[in-house]
Amino acid sequence: MTPGFTLDLSVLFAFVWQSDDTSALNAPSGVEAARILLRWLHFTAGILWVGLLYFFNLVNVPFMKTLDAPTKKVVVPELMSRALWYFRWGSVVTVLAGLTYYAMYIVAPNARNVGVSPWGWLGKWLALVILLYVVFYGALMKIDNGYVLAAVIALLAFLLTWGMIRLFPGADNKTFSIGAGGGMGLWMLLNVWGIIWRAQKRIIAATAAGDPPPGALARRAFLASRANAWLSLPMLFFMGTSHGDYTILGTR
Repeated sequence: MTPGFTLDLSVLFAFVWQSDDTSALNAPSGVEAARILLRWLHFTAGILWVGLLYFFNLVNVPFMKTLDAPTKKVVVPELMSRALWYFRWGSVVTVLAGLTYYAMYIVAPNARNVGVSPWGWLGKWLALVILLYVVFYGALMKIDNGYVLAAVIALLAFLLTWGMIRLFPGADNKTFSIGAGGGMGLWMLLNVWGIIWRAQKRIIAATAAGDPPPGALARRAFLASRANAWLSLPMLFFMGTSHGDYTILGTR
């Protein structure tokens, strides 16, 4: 602090805690605090998860191509083990927090307003998401061409939104938008744990031992990771349309 400079904290307190009813700081209720916490967890974990996804696809994949085998033996086990730990657990926290928020604060009130069971809507949504993921998983196991895989992903994203329109008559825009984006997020989570992590464990172990990783395995992990990067784009688009400034599906 410079000589002659003083800070009157009473001015700051008076600004934040005003004496009238328009206080700048308002304590949340219990329900509001729970909603804020769930959204905060969802956003924070999602930034971690999707940020690492973009790092892998945009930075790590081309960078690894420049390294020789002895360097990879040192770099890959340390870098990938650490990054993949945050990557896979970030996906879990993102989906669990988002699914809890979707069920409690979006689907439940919307379903009650329409006069249907919230559990019925959630069950139909989850069944649709899982059914389409089975097709998605089969495509990832069979298709080796990235462009063809991108076309399949676009088709499945369309079928997810179309299926929700058919299954949820009377749903509002938020239910549709977050349901579509959240369904794609669930596909991404299943890819992380069912394909990417299972493959990367073997790739890391082989690299640490000085052996080349199986080519087919590395290719499958790459395509699954690239598929998640593609899926993140419509997923984030639908998360954006959920705020009501643009009603893409259903009612406001």
